[in-house]
Amino acid sequence: MDDHVNGAIPTLKPRIVVGISGASGVIYGVRVLDALNDLNVESHLVVTRAALLTLSQETDLTPDDLTGRASVVHKLADVGATIASGSFRTLGMIVAPCSVKTMSEIATGVTSTLLTRAADVVLKERRPLVLMVRETPFHLGHLRTMTALAEMGATIAPPLPAFYSRPKSIDDMVDQSVGRALDAFGLDWSAVRRWGGMKGSTAKGDAA
Repeated sequence: MDDHVNGAIPTLKPRIVVGISGASGVIYGVRVLDALNDLNVESHLVVTRAALLTLSQETDLTPDDLTGRASVVHKLADVGATIASGSFRTLGMIVAPCSVKTMSEIATGVTSTLLTRAADVVLKERRPLVLMVRETPFHLGHLRTMTALAEMGATIAPPLPAFYSRPKSIDDMVDQSVGRALDAFGLDWSAVRRWGGMKGSTAKGDAA
C-alpha cells in the first residue's frame, strides 16, 4: 500500500548516513554503526577503499564484519544510490573518521564519490553533518577548510578524549567520542558518561 494514501505522512524509522574514510581511527566508524544498532536507527553505510585498508591494519575485522553492522550498504561509485538525493529523508550524516582529503572534497563541493556526494546533499538540505576529522597537527589550510565547512553548517568534531569520564580503556575513550558526536543528531547513547558537575561543588556558588 502507498504510504502516502489519503494524504497520510508515513512514519519513517530514523536513518543516518555513515561515511568511513581512510584516516586512522576506523574503529570510530565501527562503533558508530554499533551505537546506531543499539539505538534502533537505520544506518546507510558508504566506505572508501582506503578505509578498508585501514580496517585491515588497525583491527582484526574483515570488510564483511564491518558492512554486516550496517542496515544498508552503498557502493562508493553508486551515484544513483538513495543517499545521493535530498528527497531521501535522513537525520543527517556522520563521517567517522573523516580524512583531510574527504573533508577538503566536501568543502569544495566537487564531489567525486558517493560518500562526498551524500555529505554535500546533507549540507544543501540543512541537515546535520558531523565530521570526526582525524589529523594532527592542523596547518592553516586545514583550519581554513574547517572554517568554511562550519560556515556551511557542518559540525567539526575531532575525536578528542574526555578525561572527566575517567576512561579505563581505549574502548571507553572511543565510545565517549562517538556518543558525543551522536548528540548532534539528538541521539542519547548509553555508553556516554555525562558531566555531573564538579565534585564537592555547592549551589551557593564560588567563595572567591
